[in-house]
Amino acid sequence: MSIVKCGNYSYKKVEKKVFQCLGNIEDLNKQIKRGSKVLVKPDLAKKNFLDEAVTTHPYIVEGVVRYLQNLGCEVIIGDSPEGPFDEKTLRTTYKATGMFEVQKRTGCQLNFDTSYVEVKNNNGKFLKSMKIVKSFNEVDLIISVAKLKTHTMMIYTGGVKNLFGIIPGLTKADYRLRMNSIDDFSNALVDVSEYIKPIFSIIDAIEGMEGDGPFLGDKRSVGLIMASQNIYALDMVASYIMGIEPSSIPTINTAKEREIFNGDIDSIEILGEELKDIVVKPFKSSTVSSVYSIRGKTPKFLEKWILNNLVPRPIFNHDICISCKTCANNCPSKSIDISSGYPDVDLKQCIRCFSCYELCPKGAVEIKKSKK
Repeated sequence: MSIVKCGNYSYKKVEKKVFQCLGNIEDLNKQIKRGSKVLVKPDLAKKNFLDEAVTTHPYIVEGVVRYLQNLGCEVIIGDSPEGPFDEKTLRTTYKATGMFEVQKRTGCQLNFDTSYVEVKNNNGKFLKSMKIVKSFNEVDLIISVAKLKTHTMMIYTGGVKNLFGIIPGLTKADYRLRMNSIDDFSNALVDVSEYIKPIFSIIDAIEGMEGDGPFLGDKRSVGLIMASQNIYALDMVASYIMGIEPSSIPTINTAKEREIFNGDIDSIEILGEELKDIVVKPFKSSTVSSVYSIRGKTPKFLEKWILNNLVPRPIFNHDICISCKTCANNCPSKSIDISSGYPDVDLKQCIRCFSCYELCPKGAVEIKKSKK
């Protein structure tokens, strides 16, 4: 595990620090073969502006691309954003997140292939077969280049959660519906991670997000870049730095239960900055993440009653809504009706994934905490 300090997004400084961070990991260069075709998979889940700390900063992505190019690799940048997976969505996302500029400066490729393949996952527990973007399955290596953020459902999102973006478009919503308990979804995320097995993963923690991440939280300055060959160790140390108890992170617990990772932070060798010298004010947690704690832990009839009567639910502000249908198109349970021109939710069907809340481009969805 490697940690370096980087106080801001100065172009030359970020590139130097990315090279330093990856250079700290002994023998990494020797393990990446010249001529390898590599997918750099940043967090591009939404076409947000760079100063919102939602997506991986393009200078971090560019640093990783140049590092790999220096090793003789052919590099492709790609992700499957939330919502429909088509060329128009990819183009607008790449433009908003600065990926076109990275392509121009480095000569790397951007993925526009929206076809998918069904693959067998011998390491999977829940996703023994899964759909992934076809071009992502044709590379030699996939590198997770994540953003440091809290998450309304999974508490924390980093290296492992970022890899869920290899699943194409609306298929992600289908998987969320099928595995809507924390334990099941966490196993699905680990299944994806174990299929990919990234040779290294890196997190953009120069600026992160606290509160209602991964899209609606508040920006936090942290001033770090972190990388590891073990994606679970990376997430454990990153969450610890955020002031989040690593044992509360579902994917870390799942990896530990499945004996993929020992879950012992003291066994992780940290190079560069020492953990004891990194002082970060604890991140604020999500206001809605507690909803998921009941999933799979109470009888179904009681769980349904609690979801319908006691836990938060989405409320749509029709005065702000632009009727873009993003909420309805991305609703895993198909519980949002927009036939009137504005969205309304059937609470009996709603699984409280809050995708509508996270994805609304205008912030027209609120979370109400009681039924009164």
